Amino acid sequence: MNAQKGFTLIELMIVVAIIGILAAIAIPAYQDYIAKSQVSEAFTLADGMKTSIGTNLQTGTCFANGEDSAQASDTIEGKYGTAVVTTDATAGGSGCGLTYTFNSAGVSNKLTDGVIGMSVNENGVLKQSTVNATTASLVDYLPQSFE
Repeated sequence: MNAQKGFTLIELMIVVAIIGILAAIAIPAYQDYIAKSQVSEAFTLADGMKTSIGTNLQTGTCFANGEDSAQASDTIEGKYGTAVVTTDATAGGSGCGLTYTFNSAGVSNKLTDGVIGMSVNENGVLKQSTVNATTASLVDYLPQSFE
């Protein structure tokens, strides 16, 4: 007699079910990972802006060339959003801040049109206690040191 070789339909269905369960767990976790990595761009751009704010403060204002409002040199556009130097009355001392606004397209759905605000002191140092987000859901994606 010849014995049949191969898998039964039930065995194949069990494998498909296991793969489905693993995908159901992995996909949301990966989407959160993507959102966190996109949020990190805001802090990368903020690092570059802090130096210019420190330099601008030598002229007595947060903005380039002693202006009263943001100029083109006070804005950096990244892949996922735009960072702009702002005044921040709650910052104390310098009153300077940074606002990072996420794009409406090309970013995680969890971040679309979200805004992160940051305050910078007179030495161009980001004040961790002043980092905030416009929506509660965006707070979940901030780095742990800024929550």
